[in-house]
Amino acid sequence: MKESILDVLLYLFEHYFTDDADPVRDRDSLQNGLIQAGFSPAEISKAFDWLDALAEQRPLAGTARSDGPTRVYFGAELDKLDVECRGFLLFLEQHGILDADQRELVLDRAMALDQDELDLDDLKWVVLMVLFNQPGSEAAYAWMETQMFADEPEPVH
Repeated sequence: MKESILDVLLYLFEHYFTDDADPVRDRDSLQNGLIQAGFSPAEISKAFDWLDALAEQRPLAGTARSDGPTRVYFGAELDKLDVECRGFLLFLEQHGILDADQRELVLDRAMALDQDELDLDDLKWVVLMVLFNQPGSEAAYAWMETQMFADEPEPVH
């Protein structure tokens, strides 16, 4: 099985980063749990680096831009994110789920994954993890979570 950073992140998110998970967990116990789940130490290390980079890039409170410039994608971003993914990011920004800084953080974290292409479901997980890590984004996180786990997502008009 080819495991990726995203596989490790999703496992962590689903098993440890929920409201009912034990918040007092150190990195060693998380790493041991991941190794027992079958992930390689190399992929676990990359996933922790990804999470560390996410935590370091948190925008400062009150600095969000709601009327930022239009985002133009280029090069590797076009290769990794198809039209559906880019359209979804635009939808989230236009509906106030993501601000421009959060969109850039989502893009940065998506580009940091060790995958040549991301599908829409993978991108949604990245968005969910970024929102989970953003203070003051509880409502956006809750909306995104309902969209991901609802049988029929809200229609896009």
